Amino acid sequence: MIQSIPRILFVCMGNICRSPTVEAVARAEFARAGLDAHFDSAGTEDYHVGEPPDPRSIRAGAAHGYDLRALRARQVVPADFEHFDLVLAMDRVNLRALQRFRRPGTGVEPALFLGDRELPDPYYGTAADFERVIELARGGVVALIDRMRVSPPRAEMRGST
Repeated sequence: MIQSIPRILFVCMGNICRSPTVEAVARAEFARAGLDAHFDSAGTEDYHVGEPPDPRSIRAGAAHGYDLRALRARQVVPADFEHFDLVLAMDRVNLRALQRFRRPGTGVEPALFLGDRELPDPYYGTAADFERVIELARGGVVALIDRMRVSPPRAEMRGST
């Protein structure tokens, strides 16, 4: 039986603060855990398409060993729901916004990254808010790793792609 590598998409509004931070944390922590997965991040809005993450996110990530420099913002597209096994929003606003992109009755159902909690947007905050994103991202990724070890997502969840 061929085991496919799980594909996980992290989503926030502009794809320059929270979702690229979580993507970078996931890449590093999954590698440390010896797990293979494909990660990407995107925004529900097109404000920053093609731009690198916010410099404050890059600094906060680098301070903890997470490299965000190569990442570039993109907007969610309808095909993401069929391409990814998990589509994880940072907050309820973006969870609702994802429905604009999802074709009715197709692909994976999006969910909140932190379960029933939201990852707060640090954009209008201080350096401490970006540090808090790192802390919450790390905790959420560790929980995701634990979940994947017990029950990895299956390719058939995303449809026939």
